[in-house]
Amino acid sequence: MRNGAALVVLAGAVQINGLFLDELPLWRQALYLVLAVLSYLHGRHLPFPREWTVLAALAVPGVVFTLVDFSVGSGVLGSFVLACALPWSAGRFRRQQAELLVASAERVTHLEQEQRLVAERAELRERTRIAADIHDSLGHDLALIALRAGALELAGDLSEPNRRSAAELRAAAATATDRLRSTIGVLRQTGPIDSHTEDANTVVDSARSAGMTVTTHGFDGPPMPPLVERTVSYVVRESLTNAARHAPGAEVVIRMERTPTLVDVTIDNPRTDSLPLAAAMESAPGSGVGLAGLRDRVHLLDGTFHANAEQRRFIVRAQIPLDPNRGTP
Repeated sequence: MRNGAALVVLAGAVQINGLFLDELPLWRQALYLVLAVLSYLHGRHLPFPREWTVLAALAVPGVVFTLVDFSVGSGVLGSFVLACALPWSAGRFRRQQAELLVASAERVTHLEQEQRLVAERAELRERTRIAADIHDSLGHDLALIALRAGALELAGDLSEPNRRSAAELRAAAATATDRLRSTIGVLRQTGPIDSHTEDANTVVDSARSAGMTVTTHGFDGPPMPPLVERTVSYVVRESLTNAARHAPGAEVVIRMERTPTLVDVTIDNPRTDSLPLAAAMESAPGSGVGLAGLRDRVHLLDGTFHANAEQRRFIVRAQIPLDPNRGTP
């Protein structure tokens, strides 16, 4: 209502200024310019309901004056059109143009968001399909391994140590199948993700039961925050896997040092294969997909990760801040 009243005041001032144009002093000429600018600014910034209806109604006095006295009325009506109606219309056009540009930008942003959502859904479907393919292929292979290990376990000409090894192989294949199934389930589910994972001690015990020689230092201590515990166990597991690949039968030394603000994990093992140092560096921890992923995990916790080949040894070191406020992902 206030915007409409302001336009009524402007139109009235313009039409009054249009009376008796035979003698038009300089201040009245300047007033035309001021009123025209104010009319433009009104149309540009002050919208109100039924704008054109109100503007047409404001032209009635000029029309009436024109019918009564053409010479006076034509001045009033002409002043209204030139100093009020036209500038206001120009301002209104600029306002609508600006609103259209804003609406177009919002529309483009909305379309980009929709396209992003569609792409994310397509990527999620593709990941789910790949996860299902991995589950089907690897699950089948692991099941065959477990089946053959079970058949080997029942062989009559097998010694007792070899029979126990076959039983352990069958159990390991079954455990790997269960872990694969649970991992694929995590990829498929949309609800909260179970954050349970093996701690570093369990990973070391599994490696020892598989025949690796692992020496640990500093593993006793208070529990760590869940994300830190998980990342430490991943670092230990991937490092042990790397040691089993490049240093089969060699002793692996794992040292863990904890301060109130930091956990420092170092895994040290020799290399027993015959690869030259350059090739060893190519397959060193941190260059493979698994350890490269560990580097990213440690960095996500604001930690540091180093993997170096020093002469004939591999040394992996991760330093992770102990933040008790970190939850599970």
